[in-house]
Amino acid sequence: MNDDSIDESELRAQLLADPDSTLADQFCVHRESFHNLVTFRMDRRLSGRIDPDDVLQEAFLAAKSRLKHFLSDEKHTVFAWLRMIVTQTMVDVHRRHLGAGKRSAGREIKLSGSAGPYPQTTAVSIADRIAAKQTTPSGVAVRGEELAVLEKAIATLSEQDQEIIAMRHFENLSNKQVSEVLGLSITATSNRYVRALERLREVLEGIGMGL
Repeated sequence: MNDDSIDESELRAQLLADPDSTLADQFCVHRESFHNLVTFRMDRRLSGRIDPDDVLQEAFLAAKSRLKHFLSDEKHTVFAWLRMIVTQTMVDVHRRHLGAGKRSAGREIKLSGSAGPYPQTTAVSIADRIAAKQTTPSGVAVRGEELAVLEKAIATLSEQDQEIIAMRHFENLSNKQVSEVLGLSITATSNRYVRALERLREVLEGIGMGL
């Protein structure tokens, strides 16, 4: 089964008829993308300290407790709602381990369709992934000042460009899934992704890096 196997109205009917089994099935269907979200968005300070599977287990339990409320409101698709639950769980985990007062407001964003701010900006998360694939002319991995330059360059992209790139390129979401999260048409989402990717390549070329 995949996210396109049944339509949204049928899926909601199944959640009403057999909530526990259907919710578990849907979480399993999307587990890989949720795992990608957690590993991609995890704050650098918690890398290696927090098991993504523990975050997902907590998110699943949170979804079970909020299912009745979700079914009373047709604002979001099942996938978009579950992703919001995972996002909020990420925020809760970071607050428990780092403390709300220890995170600069400048390192938080609010994504359309999300349940709250991510633990670190999308530009930082994208920079970390790109930097991991780069080497300097001397063969030394990108770090320190060069990473700061990379983060600053990526931050010149609009927030929506950053989010579309993050979801499509690093979280490996389908175009349909991204359209559900952002509340855009599938065509508009596809067009924006192509343009955003081109702008990212231009930005990286400007500092001598590649995607």
